[in-house]
Amino acid sequence: MAMRYLGGLRGEGTLTLGDQALGPVNYELDGYATPPAGHVSASGEIRTATAVLKKAFGRRDLKLVTESGRELGLRFSDKKINGDYAHVDVTSGLPEAKNWRAA
Repeated sequence: MAMRYLGGLRGEGTLTLGDQALGPVNYELDGYATPPAGHVSASGEIRTATAVLKKAFGRRDLKLVTESGRELGLRFSDKKINGDYAHVDVTSGLPEAKNWRAA
């Protein structure tokens, strides 16, 4: 069975480490549901100041707080930082597939 594309989550938010805000971030994430249980996964790109990315790189307590207040756990999928963007995988906080469009 193939993964089902749910759509994109795009916008602005704040990159945080624990309770510490690191800086503003733009994000573009694509979500997928995996059959048969419908597990939701997402990955994509974040853009922020290079200094912010360097400070956050490799941390386990990294979160993206969206403008709507949703907290998405992130992990870098790149091996190093190259500029003001990075590829990420979302590790927590995603909506269920049936609620994806409302997020």
